[in-house]
Amino acid sequence: MSAIEISAAAAPQQDAASPAWRRFAASRWSLWGLLIVLVAAVLLTLVWLAGRYEASQVQTRLERDTADALTDLRSALTRNAQSLQALQSGRPTPASWTDDAAALLREHREWMRIEWRNAGLETIASAESPFRAPVFARLGRGNAQADVALACATARRVSGPAYSNSYFLPQQGGMGLQVMEVCVPQMAGGHATAYVVATYSLGEILANLVGPQLTRSKQAAFTEADGTRLALHGSVRRGSRIFTSQQLLDLPGNTMLLRMDSWRGAPDLFPNVLTALVTAMSIALVLVLVLLARDARRRLQAERDLGDALAFRKAMEDSLVTGLRARDLKGRITYVNPAFCQMLGFSAEELLGHSMPAPYWPPELAGEYQKRQEVRLSGVQTPPREGYESVFMRKDGSRLPVLIIEAPLINKDGVQTGWMSAFLDISEQRRIEELSRASQERLQATARLATVGEMASLLSHELNQPLAAISSYATGSINLLKRQALRAGGTLARVGGGRSASAVDVAEFDASGDIEVAMRRIAEQAERAGKVIKSVHDFVRRRDQEREPVTPQALLDAIMPLVSLQARKVGVPVQIRIEPGLPAVLCDRTMVEQVLLNLARNAMQAMDQARVRHPSLLIEVRRTSPGPAAPGGKDWLAFSVADVGPGIPAEIQQQLFTPFFTTKSEGMGLGLSLCRTVVEQHGGHLGFEPNLPQGTIFRFTLPAEPSGPGAH
Repeated sequence: MSAIEISAAAAPQQDAASPAWRRFAASRWSLWGLLIVLVAAVLLTLVWLAGRYEASQVQTRLERDTADALTDLRSALTRNAQSLQALQSGRPTPASWTDDAAALLREHREWMRIEWRNAGLETIASAESPFRAPVFARLGRGNAQADVALACATARRVSGPAYSNSYFLPQQGGMGLQVMEVCVPQMAGGHATAYVVATYSLGEILANLVGPQLTRSKQAAFTEADGTRLALHGSVRRGSRIFTSQQLLDLPGNTMLLRMDSWRGAPDLFPNVLTALVTAMSIALVLVLVLLARDARRRLQAERDLGDALAFRKAMEDSLVTGLRARDLKGRITYVNPAFCQMLGFSAEELLGHSMPAPYWPPELAGEYQKRQEVRLSGVQTPPREGYESVFMRKDGSRLPVLIIEAPLINKDGVQTGWMSAFLDISEQRRIEELSRASQERLQATARLATVGEMASLLSHELNQPLAAISSYATGSINLLKRQALRAGGTLARVGGGRSASAVDVAEFDASGDIEVAMRRIAEQAERAGKVIKSVHDFVRRRDQEREPVTPQALLDAIMPLVSLQARKVGVPVQIRIEPGLPAVLCDRTMVEQVLLNLARNAMQAMDQARVRHPSLLIEVRRTSPGPAAPGGKDWLAFSVADVGPGIPAEIQQQLFTPFFTTKSEGMGLGLSLCRTVVEQHGGHLGFEPNLPQGTIFRFTLPAEPSGPGAH
């Protein structure tokens, strides 16, 4: 019986004895409340006692460590005093004494200076510590004479080592250190005959004479009786509470306090494992009933949430327009959503469990798809994140272009169990792209017709020259033929009258050579006129977009007749530079010719409108390295059209390639926009830059024809 059924069955009984039930429930909650208060009080008391015990243990260990450190200090100072006394053995000379003192200083970093003084406290010899600069270099040794005299007087009185009070000794750079003097007398017959005076650094005493195991997690310091800190070694972690221990270091002539601060802070809420376990068990006893009561409600709520989540997921999958398909590692279909079934016309039962070949594979592509899926399922090749295009077959046999985005299907343990694919129907997208392509071609044809219309006047002028030359050569040829006929008739008449014509006379009347030259000139001029008309016809004629390899020279030769028309009219010399050995470009010839012609015409019109005194136009083709617009490391060619015009103002540069934006009164504003579209369709990039010192360079890139064994 569920919790709901139990509650429903118990409801009538509760209603029947409502006052008694309420009193029982109130007394029960009162007992539970009292129990909780008692447990909480016991827990708090236990934690407080454990904390006090832990704090006392920490303080006891700190006191013991401080006593050990004080013992180490006293022992080390006694050994040092014995080492200083040993310097005076064997009647040393000042030189030998200095060498022995220097060796002793190298072994004891706590000494800054050692001196040998006579009975009058005059210095006989001295040695400085090799580990730092001379400590008395700034103020001199004379300022500490009173401390030395006091220490030696005490040493003479006690017939043993004596120490002076510590004092601060300034150093170079604004620094300083706390030092004290120790005086060891050399006794003979109850009188002091000489003294050995050593200068201690209190900081080095703490660093070198106290065991490192005692200061590893503590801070050691020398302080005076009033708490003034003299020297410090180590660092302490500041917390809510610091444990401190002090011990008196009583030396002959000097008394200091050794203070040690514990690195540990005050105990936490749970200072040991036992207290934590007791607390956890007590809390568990209090909460166990509450958890049991909540467990039933949570299970019911979880079941409701799971049902809602499954319903939401089902509704979301049913409303998707993207087809979803899951396959296991063997290629069997394990899941399809309604959108996938609707897309292909198959039911889910017809698709689930199917392996390769799938029923929606076109028969003519089944072999290719089979190989691709075998590579995919082997895990050798990872599908691209941006997806790939394919063609599926509907149940009625019609073909459907789709975009497939595939990714590994990972379970909750991070193990791949198959592949998850998403399918997008791109048939409408293909239809729109085809309409856009057709519209673009119509715009390009319109632009070409507009260009030819502007060139009509130039064509009439250009064609007059070859036609006039043809007419002149033809008229001259007719005159030569007539003249030759007349002279030939007169010669025959003279020959008939009994006179003979010489070879010179025959050559005089033979004009066949001149006529041949005239005929050749007529043919050349006719061919020239035909080329001009053919170039315009090829440019205007609308063709399908077909990529073919075309040499840069062939592209320029196709547009040069049209470029020369306008160049001769505005008086602009045209230069062509083509880098030797360039490969052919793979492009739509008519569209690229239109780009070159449009850029050249714009350059010449800009120089003509600005009335440049020395205009020039440079068309250059060279090889360029692969850039951002040249993926794959292929060879690319750069076409550039450079003029010496006024340049492009800054306010126009941002709108230069915007459709229908133009600075010409008769322009349509489509030229540069179409040029950029054409170049980008080929995978290249069209841009411009200043032509220093004057003018503008328009440059675009086109892919070169692939070469080598990998070319298709």
